[in-house]
This record gives sequence, C-alpha cells and structure tokens, in this order.
Amino acid sequence: MSKRRIKKVAIIGSGIMGSGIACHFANIGVDVLLLDIIPRELNDAEKAKGLTLEDKAVRNRIVNDSLTASLKSKPSPIYDQSFASRITTGNLEDDIAKVKNVDWIMEVVVERLDIKKQVFGKLEKHRTPGTLITSNTSGIPIHFMNEGRSEDFQKHFCGTHFFNPARYLKLFEIIPGPKTSQDVLDFLNNYGEKFLGKTSVIAKDTPAFIGNRIGIFGIQSLFHQVKEMDLTVEEVDKLTGPVIGRPKSATFRTVDVVGLDTLVHVANGIYDNAPEDEAHELFKLPDFINTMVENKWLGSKTGQGFYKKEGKDIRTLDLNTLEYRDRKSAQFATLELTKTVDKVIDRFPILISGKDKAGEFYRKNFAAMFTYVANRIPEITDELYKIDDAMKAGFGWEHGPFQIWDAVGVEKGIELMKAEGLKPAAWVTEMLESGNKSFYTIKEGNTFFYNIPSKKQEKVPGQDAFIILDNIRKSKEVYKNSGVVVEDLGDGILNVEFQSKMNTIGGDVLSGLNKAIDLAEKDFAGLVVGNQAANFSVGANIGMIFMMAAEQEYDELNMAIKYFQDTMMRMRYSAIPTIAAPHGMALGGGCELSMHADKVVAAAETYIGLVEFGVGVIPGGGGSKEMALRAQDTFRKGDVELNTLQEYFLTVAMAKVSTSAYEAFDLGILQKGKDIVVVNKDRQLATAKAHAQLMADAGYTQPIKRTDIKVLGKQALGMFMVGTDAMEDSNYISEHDRKIANKLAYVMAGGDLSEPTLVSEQYLLDLEREAFLSLCTERKTLERIQHMLKTGKPLRN
Repeated sequence: MSKRRIKKVAIIGSGIMGSGIACHFANIGVDVLLLDIIPRELNDAEKAKGLTLEDKAVRNRIVNDSLTASLKSKPSPIYDQSFASRITTGNLEDDIAKVKNVDWIMEVVVERLDIKKQVFGKLEKHRTPGTLITSNTSGIPIHFMNEGRSEDFQKHFCGTHFFNPARYLKLFEIIPGPKTSQDVLDFLNNYGEKFLGKTSVIAKDTPAFIGNRIGIFGIQSLFHQVKEMDLTVEEVDKLTGPVIGRPKSATFRTVDVVGLDTLVHVANGIYDNAPEDEAHELFKLPDFINTMVENKWLGSKTGQGFYKKEGKDIRTLDLNTLEYRDRKSAQFATLELTKTVDKVIDRFPILISGKDKAGEFYRKNFAAMFTYVANRIPEITDELYKIDDAMKAGFGWEHGPFQIWDAVGVEKGIELMKAEGLKPAAWVTEMLESGNKSFYTIKEGNTFFYNIPSKKQEKVPGQDAFIILDNIRKSKEVYKNSGVVVEDLGDGILNVEFQSKMNTIGGDVLSGLNKAIDLAEKDFAGLVVGNQAANFSVGANIGMIFMMAAEQEYDELNMAIKYFQDTMMRMRYSAIPTIAAPHGMALGGGCELSMHADKVVAAAETYIGLVEFGVGVIPGGGGSKEMALRAQDTFRKGDVELNTLQEYFLTVAMAKVSTSAYEAFDLGILQKGKDIVVVNKDRQLATAKAHAQLMADAGYTQPIKRTDIKVLGKQALGMFMVGTDAMEDSNYISEHDRKIANKLAYVMAGGDLSEPTLVSEQYLLDLEREAFLSLCTERKTLERIQHMLKTGKPLRN
C-alpha cells in the first residue's frame, strides 16, 4: 500500500468546478491552496477606492470573488461554513511557487488544451518531484496534455474527473496517461473512495471517458427519439424520472440545470473524436438543439431552456414550434401498472411489456442503450460493472444499464435489440453460450460480475469495506415483520432495517425495534439501526396520529406516544451498545431515535432535525426531553444558563434541520466526542458495525437512568413566554405557533417550578407526552397534519 499522505492540495482555477472541488477537500479536513489568474484591469469599485493593479486585493480578486460566490451558492458546496478557513487563496503569479509544498496539484482551468499545457509548463518549474499532478477534464484526451513534460511529471500525471457539484455527485473518474505509474492509480482509486467519499472508477483515455460517454449517448438518443415518436418534453421527463430510478429532474430539467452548452460541448467532443463509434451520427445535434443554442436558451443560467419560468408559472418548450406553451400533464397506462411496485428494479419487466406509447418508448430506449454499452467494452473499460458504477454515481441512476438488462433478462434484452434492427456484441452471445445467464450474481453476500476474458463470474473488487443489505437480507434474516427486517451482520452484531414507506416509524417499526433489542440482548453483542434506502426516516407515521386524534381516541394515542418514548428509552438503556446510522433525511422521530442511540455514525449527507412544529406539535418521542437534558449537560460554572437553554429551545421551535451531519453538531443534535461522520455512505454500515463491536469488546455496561437533570422552572418559562408574546405581536409567528412554542417552553423549563430543581428523564417525558396530546386536541394542529399528508408541505395557520 502507498505510504503517500495528502495533507495539502493546490487547486489551479477557481471557477464553479475549481471552487467546488476546493470546498470538498476542505470538507474532509485537507488544507487547500486555491489559485487563479490576476485581473488585467481594475473594476469600478477598485477605481473608486483608488486601488492599482499592484494591490493584493486586486491581484486576488478573481479567486476571492469565485470562492465567495461558491460558498454562498445553494446547495452549499461545504459541510460547515467554518471549514472554509482551510482554504487559502492566491494568484498564479505571486503564489505559484507555493505549489512546491503541496502533495497534490489539480488543474481545473478552462477546457482548452493550449491553456492547460501553458499552465502545466508553469507548474512544472515549481512542482516538487513525486507530487501528484492531475487534470479535472471532462473530455480532453490525457495523452495530449502531458506531451513534452518530464519523465517524473508524466509518471505522476493523470486525469481525475469530478462531476459537478463536487460535494454531491459521487463519481470520481481516474484516467491514466500513457506513462502514469500503477502506484499513482491505485493510490487515487483508494483515496477517492476512502477519503473523498466517492465511487472511484478507473477509465480508459477515450472520448468523454465512461460517465459522459454513456450519459450523453443516452440524452442524444432521447433527443432523436423525441422527434421520431412525437413525444412532448413533459412526457419524456415523466418516463425518465423516478419511475425508472432516475432523479426527479429526469432528462430535460436536468439539461436545463447543467446547461445545454455544457452538453453540446461534450457531444461535439465525442462526435469529433470518436469517428469509429457505431452510433457516431447519433452525436450530431438535432436542429431544435442548434436553434436553442443560437437563441441562447441554455437552461437555468439564461432563464430559459426546455422550461421557462414566467411569473409564478413554469412553461414548456414545444419541440415542434419552438414556442413556449402551458405545461401539459403526462399520463401513461403502463406507468399506472407500476404504482404498486415499490422496488424500481422490479418495474422494468412491466415497463417493456407496456401496450401503449410508454411501452414502445422503453423497448426502443433500452434496446439502444443495451446495444451501446455492450459495444463500449473493451473500448472504454474492460469490466462491465464500471459502466454501471459510473452511471449510478455520476448521473444518479439507481441501477446501471447492465443491472437493468439483467432485470428484464439478458435474452429478452437481445429480443428488444433485434426488433429494432440492432444486434448484440459478440461477447454477450458468448456469455450465454458459456452457461452464464446474467451479468451479475450474488453469492454469500457478495456481488459477482461476468468477466469477459475469463468467461467466469468474478467478485467485484473493493466490497470488503461495504455491507450491502440487498445482498444479505434473505440469507441473514433473523426476524421480520411488516415494518422491519432484522439481519445478522456477523461478529455478534445485528442490524434493524426499516421497511415502511419513507421509513416512517409506526407501531410495526417500534415493535420490530423492541424485538431487535430483545434478540441482541439475548444472543448478540450489539445493535445497529441502519438502512440503505434514499432516507433514514422521515419521522413518525403522522397519518396514524391524525386518525387517532380525529377520532378522539386519546387513550390509544397516549399509549402510542408512550410506546414511542419507551422504545427510545430502551435504545438508550439496553444491555447492549446501540448505534444509529442516519443518512439523507432523518427528521422528527428519525432524529429522536438517533439522539437516543449510544452512538451516531452519520453519513456526511445527513439532513437531521426535529421538525414537529411544522405539523403543529412538539417532539413527542423523547426529543423535547432530550434537548432539555442536553442543554443542562452543557451548563458550565458561571454560565448564563438561560441563554444555553434558549439556544436548544430555538433549535426545536424553529424546526432547524442541518444541511450536513457536521452542521448537526452546531445544533446540539450530534454530540462532539461521541458521534462520528462518515463521508462515504457506502462504508457507513460497516463503520457502524465496527463501532458496535468496539463498544461491546471494551466491556459495555448498561447506563444508569438519569435523575439529575437541572430544570430552571418559572425563571426560564417566564423568559420564553415573553419572547413568544413579542414574536406574535410583531406578526413573526401565528397565535397557534405561540401556543406550540409555549407548550415546548413548559416541557424544557420542567414546568412552572418555583426554583431550579433536579428531575428525572421520566418526569420530562411525562410533561412532553401531556403537551403533545393536548396539541392533538387542537383543530389547527389537525389542519396542519392533514395539509402535510396531502401536500407534503407545512401549513402556517
């Protein structure tokens, strides 16, 4: 294994991509030197201040303005604004010598070979031999870039292609040059996955590499298909969105966000540089795209593309007339048939057998895609799983093309091709003849892929650091009910995986959690609560709460809330270590569960918070109690205790949600020194399991229930109530908001006790449950819950 360490990187070029990459290195704790060119002339503000071109503020203006704009952009490129202090800015004249002190230099300048070569010439004068040097290019051949450079430069040089935005998209393509050393490739492959949290894919030096070669083919293929099948923009976006496991933005909205000019640039690059490609003509832009580019209808950046916002309305481009019209809804009978099929992978056989336009669309679309990806091996990669990895990580597909082909059946896929006058690559036919009926197989919890040269199924490398629940669920199941599956992760650790819609927490999930704790206490050493769905949990099942409250079944509701609270307390006070592994949305009850685990192993992309105010209640599963407890645990001698309590109160009352796991530390939801963050979500469950083992091996003992929680009583309650009155008077909150806030204040102050007192957790839980129940009797709360159930959005009433 390489002994190389990355302590400091230099990013050359501070545009959207350069600043985004700089922020992501800062996210993982690396020191960054961000450099860009100096301006040629003063701007008006600089002239007004009497500055000259020699002033440092002027010389660093381009880099500083770019980084500032990036840090202000949404979604944010940085986990926590304080991490920006890890980035030092400078310019390519005064500061270029500083690159001699870095471990990795990455060039992210404009996509022009002549400019890139000039930059490399400058960098080589100052670079320390042995330093990694890479180019973040989306398509310029790597072998052109290192021409004329020294032996050491060429040995340590390759392409490292991040996808934009660098924080959120997981694909990290590594493209070797003719002389790149194997050690450099191995190091970057491991570093991308382990430290940057990416899916690393080593690609060949071919036009647009892997992700964009296949992705742009898919989009270009659609551009031609739209005309041929007379489909509307809305129809295509309906057919190519979540129904097939693709992002909500589907095709045309994605192009608007990315920018049509970017797409055209890559498509032209493939057209010019891949003349041997059998689909060469497909990369030629259709007339409507050329017209859009001429009109500067490039998408979001120019205010119009395939969609255009006019006032509050979003209008759509008619591809025949090239005029904007009102949006039309798209409906297909075939899609209706998939509504009851939860797993995307199970929908593909249904979609291709559709009798309507949608069925025809999928048959044509998949036939073209299957043919194209099979023909790209061995041109762009030797291994088929790399194509799937690239499409999932770079384009947000839930399943790669070969996984989809397996889902419809390899032979069925060939039938679709033949119906379109296409034929499969020779290796696919050979695969079937060799007795292999699928591209992938699962054995003993591991994924195997068909290796073309050996004609055998071989293990996909790098899985040892991962636990993939889909692969082990059937063989390692210990218990199951309608809400959870409990799996044996090995080494004495159980995992409880929610299986409800959006992983909401209702009676079946709570009974499954209790059962998992029973099993773990009896025969195992620890318990992880984790899943690999899009979100950890969006909270309690508010539909169930609404039904009970509307029917005025208050005794049942009281018991349901108590059951939730008791289960959370079992998470904390069981005889085995409990680890929560939140990721994506961990809201309301999902947040409360995390806060009651012995330790949280959170994915960096975790959006966690107590959001109950949005549905007219306070946190009732121990969240209100926990915030009061945590506030008092941070009281320090001589502190103004009211101020500390107020911070925790406001976190709940304003329904604050972290924009990353790191921000959750600032909100008091995660705890420093106890909870940890994992950048690569694929490693999360394996890391959570390892921490459960460590705690068990260290001799975990059951904690003693808390009876020492200091509450401030009337002193705090009075302050909170004055504040909520003032906020209602200034129309900042509604009357019902004030009522909810006052209920929360009552719980977090410990009631209207005449002086500060030590109380138990159970005392606070009883206050919390009483407050929650009383709010469920309010008409305005029921209106809020109903509105959330209908629209998914909070109501202010």
